[in-house]
Order: sequence, then structure tokens, then C-alpha cells
Amino acid sequence: MRLVLLDATYELFRAYFGAPPRTSPDGREIGAVAGIAASTLALLREQEPLAIAAVTDTVVHSFRNELYEGYKTDTGVPPDLLEQFALAEDILEALGVTVWRMHEFEADDGIASGVARFIDDAEQIILASPDKDLAQCVEGEHVVMLDRRRNIITDAKGVREKFGIQPESIPDYLALVGDAADGFPGLPGWGKKSAATLLAHYLHLEEIPKSHDAWEVPVRGASRLAKVLHEGQTEAALFKLLATLRRDAPIEQSFADLEWLGVPRAPWLALCQELGLNDLRSRPHQWLD
Repeated sequence: MRLVLLDATYELFRAYFGAPPRTSPDGREIGAVAGIAASTLALLREQEPLAIAAVTDTVVHSFRNELYEGYKTDTGVPPDLLEQFALAEDILEALGVTVWRMHEFEADDGIASGVARFIDDAEQIILASPDKDLAQCVEGEHVVMLDRRRNIITDAKGVREKFGIQPESIPDYLALVGDAADGFPGLPGWGKKSAATLLAHYLHLEEIPKSHDAWEVPVRGASRLAKVLHEGQTEAALFKLLATLRRDAPIEQSFADLEWLGVPRAPWLALCQELGLNDLRSRPHQWLD
């Protein structure tokens, strides 16, 4: 059976900015919640039969914020979106989906931990997210990424075609070029082409010779880049640590626990009634009775 690991934080953001505002009978903003419910119902129908876990950033703060002051926070996130996080978790559970709520870790760490935990159990693992950080988890055609918005599946070959490197080199790549979404800048002067050229050959930062004279592949501005890397090795190591997904987030369920058996009728109907989601009440195609 395939395992779908859903980046529910990404899906909630996508729903917030892609769906119209909507309020519940008691006045709460629930547009993003309605959107993620509808998109998850579609996913369940598309991928069935499946095992599934949705992973959320219950708190937009993790151990990485203690390592680097500039790391991303919830600053700038619309308050009415933040207020929907907990309700989105509730509605996913009402759909019969297992939810992993991340506190110390991030949602991406939870997904990476799910890959590590269940890679030998699942026929295939589908990472339902376009987040480039997750490319480091891709393995052949067994662990792949699914960009649901563009309907694109990325396997290991796809990662190599997109970034020019192996999946395992993604943290090293981000350490060099930076990751604006996560709030760290990379090293000055290092671009995508130079980083990919060297990492395609050496795989990891630690394997790149300190002297550019020893580099076995041609790179424009090699002397300057080698100097920047040597002088910024402490920063590069920190950025690589920030970009490396943890695979030890706590997961209590067994693989059998993740099998989706249908939507529990009573909880789902009750929540739809509470939130005024009458258009979604009868949407489930399979009930768990």
C-alpha cells in the first residue's frame, strides 16, 4: 500500500491564498479550513487505497530558531490564517486522517521522519508537497514528491534534472545558495550553477577541497569561491544543519494505523454542522461506520 505524507501546513497556506474568505455561523474565519478539507477529500479519492498522515506546524517555531536568530518565524503570517491551524488539524482528523502535530520540530521534519520510519513498509511513499527541502528525502521512484497544484511527480531523476545534484546533496546546496523562505542567506557569491557543479562531483561540502587548484571540475570564479567557502565554513556548516531535515520526530503509530478506512460519519457531520460547511457534508465517497 502506498503512503501519502501530506504537508498540511503548505496545503493550509495554499487554501488561504487560493480560496475565498468564509466565516462559520459563530463568526470565525474558516476559508482556509474549508479549502484544505475540500482538497484533502479530493486527495483521498485520487490516491485510494492508501495510508496517510498529515503533518502540521502546530507552532511556527522550532529548534532551528534557537540555532539561528534569522530563521523563519510566524512574523508576517496573517493572524486569521494562524487562527485556523488548530481547526485545520481537527477537520483533518474528522476526515479519518492521522495528524502529526509538530512542536519542537517542523512539518518537514515530521515528513522526513515518516519516510525513515515506514520506508520498508510502504509500496511507495508520496510526499505531497512542492517544498524543495523535501527533495533530500527522495529515493529513486520509491520515495517521490507530488506537486498537487501542477500535478507533477518528482523522483530522484527529477531532482537531478531540476537541481543538478543528487537528493542527498540538497542540504549542502541550500547551505551554499541560501534559502530565502527559511531565512538564511547562504555564502556570498555562490550561485546555483557553481554549487550544483561542485556538489554533483563531491556530493557534500566537507568533500570539496579547500584549494581551488585541487577542484576536479571547472567553476567560474573558483579562486574567489574557494576563499569564501574556507572563510565561511562555520556559517556553511550552520546553514547545512538548518537545511538538514531531522528524522527522529516522535511518531507513535504503526504503518497499519495509517491506513485510511473512510470518513467517520458522526464526527464529520457534526463538524460540518458547527462550521456551516453544508457543501462538504456529503462529499466523502467512503464512510467509516
